[in-house]
Amino acid sequence: MSASILVAEDQEMSRRGLAQLLREQGFQVAEAEDGLRAVASMDDNDFDLVLTDLMMPGADGITVLRHAREHAPQTLVMLMTGHASIETAIEALQLGAQDYILKPLILEDVVRKVRHLIEHKKLAWENQMLRREISEHFATGDPVGKSAAMHKLVTLIDKVAPTPTTVLITGESGVGKEVVARSIHARSDRRDTVFLPVNCSAIPETLLESQLFGHVKGSFTGAVASQEGLFQRARGGTIFLDEIGEIPLSLQVKLLRVIEEKQLLSVGSTHPTNVDVRIITATNRDLKTETDAGRFRADLFYRLNVFEIHIPPLRERREDIPSLIEYLICRHNREMKRNYKGVDNAAMRLIMALPWKGNIRELDNVLERAMILGSGEWITPHDLTGQEPSQYATDDDWRLEKVLSDYERFHIKRSLEKTAGDKKLASEMLGLSLSTLYRKLEKWNVA
Repeated sequence: MSASILVAEDQEMSRRGLAQLLREQGFQVAEAEDGLRAVASMDDNDFDLVLTDLMMPGADGITVLRHAREHAPQTLVMLMTGHASIETAIEALQLGAQDYILKPLILEDVVRKVRHLIEHKKLAWENQMLRREISEHFATGDPVGKSAAMHKLVTLIDKVAPTPTTVLITGESGVGKEVVARSIHARSDRRDTVFLPVNCSAIPETLLESQLFGHVKGSFTGAVASQEGLFQRARGGTIFLDEIGEIPLSLQVKLLRVIEEKQLLSVGSTHPTNVDVRIITATNRDLKTETDAGRFRADLFYRLNVFEIHIPPLRERREDIPSLIEYLICRHNREMKRNYKGVDNAAMRLIMALPWKGNIRELDNVLERAMILGSGEWITPHDLTGQEPSQYATDDDWRLEKVLSDYERFHIKRSLEKTAGDKKLASEMLGLSLSTLYRKLEKWNVA
């Protein structure tokens, strides 16, 4: 086997003996004498498995595990622990560790468990990909992510979907507003009917009224035949009006009539048409500001804003990025007939550090291009930086060290905000010694 393993153990004789045994079994083995060195080693190298002691100076095994889950999601973790800390080891399994083994170590058991994990890693990945493909084949377009914000989002979707209520979805461009709209439709009693998305900003203003509400023959030059509008075509289903803030004032009153009276007037007609359609709208604008400025009708705003779902930007829920990467790569694998397993650890760190001002849409575009440029099973930083640096760098400096340093500073400042400036508590949260934290703060001139 050529799998790479990191052994993190503060007892020198135990560490060296275990490392030598694993090398004799054909593994590539690196050593770390404490938790902080283990974390640093994971930042600089890709490991298939981290075998870590639970109780170590600097940073314990739980800290090592958390770091692996955040920065090296494809790396397996197995903990070594004494009987006295068995409850903590069980907690580690709940946090994402693959296994644990009790001290004193029985070397044959260690080798057996290591081989079992390594040998099943590829099979587990293949099974996981198969489940994802099956799931996506029957997918309802649910939002992807495990953050608290996404759990709250799904809860709101579940509550509003069975109702006929008009929904307003807000958020920056590229956050996935249409995905949320489709998810609402798929959970509603209209799920077996049409879902019709309409980008209001993509239709010229001169044609928008006819497109939405239809027209009768001869109502304007070129109207050689009567034509149903999109509201009629979505009968019984759901119409999703994206970029609703782009609708001109002259059409807003007609849209208000559809919402309030379930009727519309086609262009050139004097007879109202009944419509049975659920309306979901979305915007990246602040409609309240638009209303106050007189660019959007207040009565329409209040009818649209009965139930608002706000999608936070990707930079505010970075913990969703690994799940999104897996989902997007799986989709592009199927479309492009490729077989990428994911991004490597270095690429993951780079992706986590970038601002993603274009949100999920930008992340999707970057991954698709990287999959075209790359040639291995894992996307690397080289594949990612084949993009124009000016599009994705946080500033004029595109060096990986600078980008990672910027994100480290941001993460530490955020930790200090969460602890109300308590540096000792922040250092424990970060898995750093207090002296290391002070050195970093002094280097960045952060109080």
